[in-house]
Amino acid sequence: MRAIECVPNVSEGRRPEVIDPIVTALREIDEVRVLDVSSDASHNRTVISMVGSHTSLRDAVLVLFEHAVAAIDMRSHTGAHPRLGAIDVVPFIPIEGITMSECVALARDTAAAVASRFGIPVFLFEEAATTAARRNLADIRRGEFENLAAKLALPEWRPDFGPSAPHPTAGATVIGARMPLVAFNVNLATGRLDLAKAIATTVRERDGGLPAVKALGVPTSNPDVVQVSMNLTNYEQTSIRRAFEAVRDAASRLGVRVVESEIVGLVPAAALADVNTLELQLTGFSTDQILEQRL
Repeated sequence: MRAIECVPNVSEGRRPEVIDPIVTALREIDEVRVLDVSSDASHNRTVISMVGSHTSLRDAVLVLFEHAVAAIDMRSHTGAHPRLGAIDVVPFIPIEGITMSECVALARDTAAAVASRFGIPVFLFEEAATTAARRNLADIRRGEFENLAAKLALPEWRPDFGPSAPHPTAGATVIGARMPLVAFNVNLATGRLDLAKAIATTVRERDGGLPAVKALGVPTSNPDVVQVSMNLTNYEQTSIRRAFEAVRDAASRLGVRVVESEIVGLVPAAALADVNTLELQLTGFSTDQILEQRL
């Protein structure tokens, strides 16, 4: 079996009338299986997980852009999660019988097609990055859609494909290749966003925290709850349990308790080896979210 996973993040999590037609169109593509769709209204973002072959996934991404560009206007988009465009990021992930170099080739092929067809600036990230400065998604995304025009005007931020100006409504996008990650959030019983941001700084790798952890402090739809939103980019280096305990302990030092935690989208079975749902206050998790059970 040869399988590649693709996990595009769409900048829309509140309007099912936008997301449902996208998912329907993806399900109609030969050799593509949609494994999971997860929308978050606070983030105003939908994460879609699908698997397929090189050609079928490239075609699926083009269909995704066709729908999203027509339906999403970033000039009126608001949400807690940082974003550059209507389709914010498109990673390709080797699952079985596929090398990382093949996923890099697919990312670059797809990026060129997106830029050519839709006139959208495209940055390459992680394993597909052309420079070390563009490996980290957070660095590319910094400034977000609102500051994109000024960023693209800088010589060092010329896109890898497409024009050096934002698409007027769809912004820009980031396409690349990476290993599987775990999207893991911890909600805190406080409305103070500054505390969530301070805890995120404590636990994330780039500020001296846990290895292979990216973290942000973001608001939620509940004014009395804020969230530490994390991506665990290598769950063998930092497990879900370790990330939870780090957030819980940092929150406790600030006099804040954990309300709950959540795993967003699919997760490899190996990442769940030390997970106890009660101890981690994990809510809404289903065995249907285990990647291997969905393949």
